Amino acid sequence: MSVMRHLATASRRVLATSLLRHQPTITNGGATVVQCRSMQHYPIDENLFGLTEEQQQLRQTVFNFAQKELAPFAQEIDKQNEFKDLRSFWRKLGDLGVLGVTVKPEYGGLGGSYLDHCIVNEEISRASGSIALSYGAHSNLCVNQIHRHGTEEQKQRYLPKLCNGEHIGALAMSEAGSGSDVVSMKLRADKQGDYYVLNGNKFWITNGPVADTYVIYAKTDASAKPQHGITAFIVERGTAGFTQGLKLDKLGIRGSPTSELIFEDVKVPAGNVLGGLNKGVYVLMSGLDLERLVLAAGPVGLMQAACDVAFEYAHVRKQFNTRIGEFQLLQGKMADMYTTMNACRAYLYSVARACDAGHANPKDCAGVILYCAEKATQVALDAIQILGGNGYINDYPTGRIMRDCKLYEIGAGTSEIRRMLIGRALNKEYQ
Repeated sequence: MSVMRHLATASRRVLATSLLRHQPTITNGGATVVQCRSMQHYPIDENLFGLTEEQQQLRQTVFNFAQKELAPFAQEIDKQNEFKDLRSFWRKLGDLGVLGVTVKPEYGGLGGSYLDHCIVNEEISRASGSIALSYGAHSNLCVNQIHRHGTEEQKQRYLPKLCNGEHIGALAMSEAGSGSDVVSMKLRADKQGDYYVLNGNKFWITNGPVADTYVIYAKTDASAKPQHGITAFIVERGTAGFTQGLKLDKLGIRGSPTSELIFEDVKVPAGNVLGGLNKGVYVLMSGLDLERLVLAAGPVGLMQAACDVAFEYAHVRKQFNTRIGEFQLLQGKMADMYTTMNACRAYLYSVARACDAGHANPKDCAGVILYCAEKATQVALDAIQILGGNGYINDYPTGRIMRDCKLYEIGAGTSEIRRMLIGRALNKEYQ
């Protein structure tokens, strides 16, 4: 079954109920009339980006779903730092078929491309940056790693429930003392019979408080060089000694649950080693390029959300009896936002196509998230400026969008680390 045929079937089922469930209603002569949300969304010119008709339909399907099922709640999710309906929403994502975009159909996935994955993440981010990050951590960091490196038994055991939304996934590599210097991690995994016993902590883990299936990186050979003594494990929620710390109170991406993970004599079967003993750095780094690519779709979606708000506002708001969008200074700001957003989207899609063709390039996977993240923060600040005083109050989404954008300059490798990676890659070309 093609990606779009699967989505068309799933989306009819999901949207048939969602379109009616969350819309405000009015009564007209005793009859209930459904009112659509009034916000206008700035259209994406699909003629620019070379997407297939199927990929354009994929975008439209996910856009329709996310704007009805997620966008109306984005502000409250941010305010409460919680999405109370996360589990039911996850099942709807599973019904739609987008939790395993790059996973083979025999394991419950779509069998799609990384470009498809970027399109989905972009449109979910456009609706809610918070839930999009949880989606990216699940679908790429966890699911894609198991799909790429898991044994047949592991894939059969874990992927179907992760793809249908019954389970939520997470990946844990960072620790309080090892963020950018991730190979200096202290979590230990000591072999005892048919098990590895894990002791230590992980920190800043997206989906940490709620996940069912975790990909965990730990030291298995303390005597080896740091990059040679790390192993990836699949760890299940509820394993004795494995607990989740309190949810962190973040500046942005609020509602995407983040926490510490605590391991106290946690026994993990040797059969849960992912990708081979002491091969964790290969698993980690090979996945990190694709992680940066897919997550770069997040700031592109957030830029689109900022433009959705600011462009409409500029052509409704009047000062001096003139729509503010007709003043040249604001025209220049909107022009910069539009140009920047489309340049980022074009770079994102180009890198995704290269990865789909088997040419994943660490330099450009780092480059695309570096560029998109920093430009997204500026686009969000420009949107706030266009809205003026309204941009600075939480009745409008621009402040939330800006706070969400900033995460992408820090997570999945800071901007500084990305520049270092690109610079080193350029140096090697001249050696």
